Amino acid sequence: MNFRYDFRKNKTFVILILSFSIFASGIQDYSRQEAQKVLGVISKIERESSRKTGDSLENISITENELNSYIAYRIEVEKAKIMKELRVKLFKRNKIECKILIDLSGQQIPSFLKPQMTLYFGGKLEVKESQVRIVLKDLFLEDQRIDPNVLDLIIALAAKIENYKVWSINDWFELPYGIKDVKTQNQKAVFFY
Repeated sequence: MNFRYDFRKNKTFVILILSFSIFASGIQDYSRQEAQKVLGVISKIERESSRKTGDSLENISITENELNSYIAYRIEVEKAKIMKELRVKLFKRNKIECKILIDLSGQQIPSFLKPQMTLYFGGKLEVKESQVRIVLKDLFLEDQRIDPNVLDLIIALAAKIENYKVWSINDWFELPYGIKDVKTQNQKAVFFY
């Protein structure tokens, strides 16, 4: 089995590392070496998961910087139309914060949305039976607290532009192949496979 991660097909990793197919302006700086390390981890998980016979779980850690470099690398490689930057901060007990830059310039959008926006959110990753979702605690558009339904509207607009299935921030998503659980610590994610 050959595993190639694609944001449009498995939005879980984007949400985790999470998390969204939206759009922004300007590609964030990142370390190609750190991104390559994460690609190596993905290959290792895939390889070892396909050979596993028992129920015991192995784990592997990825730093916050490595995760952010991987996300930036994927955004660049996939030439994302909607999302150009997604930065994740990881905390103890599966708490996360994200910053997302989006740019809907040239698109038909509701008048209450600006073409270029920065979204910030905080929440907790919930993992159950190899699926994950984010339970939002706080969501801000620039410096204004907003209703999570606005994020779902942005996701729906992005889905229309990118031509993929509409999803909601409240949806459960399959974890990438082989991963059974995720735990976060300060500046680190631990993946169990």
